[in-house]
Amino acid sequence: MSSDTKRLANDLQSVISTLCPEVDMMKLEVRLEEVLGNYENNRKTIIEAEKDISEKVDLYLSSKKLEGLSDITLNGYRMVLKKFASQFPKAVVHITTADIRTYLGRNEGLKMSTIGTKLSTLKSFFGWLVKEEVLLRDPTAKVRLPKKEKRLPKGLSIEELEKVRESCKTLRQRALIEVLYSTGCRLAELAAMNKADVNYQSMSMKVIGKGNKERIVYLSFKALYHLKKYLKSRNDEIPALFVTTRKPYRRMGHRAIQREIEKVEIASNIPKKLHPHVMRHTFGTLSMDAGIELADLQHLMGHSNPGTTLIYANVSEERKQAAFKKYHVQ
Repeated sequence: MSSDTKRLANDLQSVISTLCPEVDMMKLEVRLEEVLGNYENNRKTIIEAEKDISEKVDLYLSSKKLEGLSDITLNGYRMVLKKFASQFPKAVVHITTADIRTYLGRNEGLKMSTIGTKLSTLKSFFGWLVKEEVLLRDPTAKVRLPKKEKRLPKGLSIEELEKVRESCKTLRQRALIEVLYSTGCRLAELAAMNKADVNYQSMSMKVIGKGNKERIVYLSFKALYHLKKYLKSRNDEIPALFVTTRKPYRRMGHRAIQREIEKVEIASNIPKKLHPHVMRHTFGTLSMDAGIELADLQHLMGHSNPGTTLIYANVSEERKQAAFKKYHVQ
């Protein structure tokens, strides 16, 4: 029996003894030698082992794409898994719990939420390999997700929102701010909007959110007014709702939108960081302060989990105090 075949016999013995502890190991060893002696066996080279995990990552990403995950989510998964594969270039069956903990431990200085996201990605990947029967065990099963940092969302106050509005220098900047605030949309949702998505009669828009889910969002009179002014100022045929200002005109990307919002932040001189997600938080917090029902806010913001929307219920101390005075029986 060759050394590679002997190694295979030992590996099989180890697996079988784990699954069937009562098996007679002496008889098993003899029987394996008899069977494997009829085969030629070549162990994977180091290069082949390195390819194994990269190939499995590609298969996983293809599977998730077929499930309808967005390109942004897939790119996030790809970055985490490719980095893990480069640090642990071996067959997936040889990845251990210690490897997972070592990888996560190398991310010093990162927020616990970021480390939690990396672990969630690894759990999804190895869990998928177990479901596909590529692996018998999940090396991430014993690694617990870190506790999430409980931070209240930082939206703008009404005064700060007015300062931001007044600091817009162009029609596009004002339209961006108003649409972000009125719809409460995410950056990716805003970037994907088209002119054809706007229903002027119902003052609403269709957007595609996380998980490729479609929902309806609404435009206030103010948002629709400034959006119309911006659209009338354009002389291009691009279907995108927001486009670049220089030829060749094209849809504004995520970074281009962020840069425009940063310009407004500098001009407004407000004491808070301003970015597209702050406008989403502003929509959530001010809507709650105005008395919106939690279930309605959940659907408007596109939250699949109602617990995500609950964070906005804890923001306003003034609202809690007002509720106490209104409903407390003396």
